[in-house]
Amino acid sequence: MIGFIITGHGDFSLGLKSAVDMVAGQQKAFQAVPFEGSQAATFGDDLRAAITAMRAETDGVIVFTDLLGGTPFNQSMLISQDVADVEVIAGTNLPMLIELIMTRDFSTASLAEMVEQAVTVGQAAVCHKKLEPVGDDEDDEM
Repeated sequence: MIGFIITGHGDFSLGLKSAVDMVAGQQKAFQAVPFEGSQAATFGDDLRAAITAMRAETDGVIVFTDLLGGTPFNQSMLISQDVADVEVIAGTNLPMLIELIMTRDFSTASLAEMVEQAVTVGQAAVCHKKLEPVGDDEDDEM
């Protein structure tokens, strides 16, 4: 099984984990590691401990981060250099997580294939929709 760790600024990771739990139920090998400014000095160590512990129990770990170039992303990248089979994704969104959570137990996809699937689903989930007005102005005048 591939393990998932979500991290990001403030309550980003906790909010996404809460949403996943609500939609898909509590998940194994799925953990949030929030980055709070007041904990900046220990964040790297906390994240490393979480990734290392999960990696010891799984076939690989995907770290989902909020923002390319932010502290959670940068720390995740540094850790991925030292711990084998750890991949990092920036720009995480809920559809991406739900898709992977729903398929990972039944999937034979490799770590690299799961990362590719996450990025594809995440990109496809970003869209703009607009509802057209119901009725027209002429009907309103009668």
